[in-house]
Amino acid sequence: MTLSKATQYTNGMEILNEILVQLLKKTLTYKGVRVNILGIPQLKNTSPGVLRTTLYTLHKKGFIRKQADNWQITSLGKKYVIKKQESLKRFSSEFKDVSQKNLIVMFDIPESRKAEREWLRWHLKKFNYEMIQRSVWVGPSPLPKEFTEYLQKIKIQKHIKTLKLRNDYKK
Repeated sequence: MTLSKATQYTNGMEILNEILVQLLKKTLTYKGVRVNILGIPQLKNTSPGVLRTTLYTLHKKGFIRKQADNWQITSLGKKYVIKKQESLKRFSSEFKDVSQKNLIVMFDIPESRKAEREWLRWHLKKFNYEMIQRSVWVGPSPLPKEFTEYLQKIKIQKHIKTLKLRNDYKK
């Protein structure tokens, strides 16, 4: 079974964030890999190729560095993790799977706001929205008021447009 590019990208972002969070925590190392107190690696179901690629990306971005045989999180990596944990709030979904899909959400969030863009996609999935294109989604309306207020707070509301459909969206 092959995964869609959107799913692969989302999984890659989750792994990236998990690696940074684990490096931020004080843990033990075994053969250069951070492990918990039982010696079990902190990453779940990650292939060696994905892990190598992700470590390379984190190193290239300056979030981690290799010191002796161990990977260490840098101050830039720490700031990134803390900012991400503090700034991107999670919302629960009031929508059911059977809710009418009558709102189109379109967005064009700049590359520099990649974390916010991925956060938005994650929430749209959680709100039972369906992806039509990477930045065009359809789902139930209205979006929760607290959620739309938060979009303004993190300053991405101006990059998002919504269109109310007259009829329910059907594939």
